[in-house]
Amino acid sequence: MSRAIFHLAFPVTDLAAAKTFYVDGLGCTLGRETDSAVILGLAGNQIVAHLTKEPSTQKGIYPCHFGLVFTNEKDWQALADRAKAKGLTFYQEPRRRYEGKLTEHRTFFLEDPSRNRLEFKWYRYESAIFGEQDSTEVGDLTEPR
Repeated sequence: MSRAIFHLAFPVTDLAAAKTFYVDGLGCTLGRETDSAVILGLAGNQIVAHLTKEPSTQKGIYPCHFGLVFTNEKDWQALADRAKAKGLTFYQEPRRRYEGKLTEHRTFFLEDPSRNRLEFKWYRYESAIFGEQDSTEVGDLTEPR
């Protein structure tokens, strides 16, 4: 397969607030926009915010959230620092999960103005991104599902 770009569509209740969060806050690139949607570039991938009247009623981070897996810890830290400097809402502050295990990673969650949750993480061992199938550590066992 040739290189593919990931596409994700998600609901927002306010397009102007979404643009501020994603473009000014996260540093996404701005693509086409209409009265009901805006295309954004997130690390070379296409995400599309679609206007809806129904805000998210999800409790916690499951089942739905999206974000990025960084392959460089400095890039992960730079985004965490940017989010703090821009005053973005942290749903979960930066922390380390599964310390000392092959699935060890650093993570934080942001919440956009429409209550969508975004996770940004960096794995100590790159094999944990798609591998380590013998491990049972997936997600946060303390969060309601």
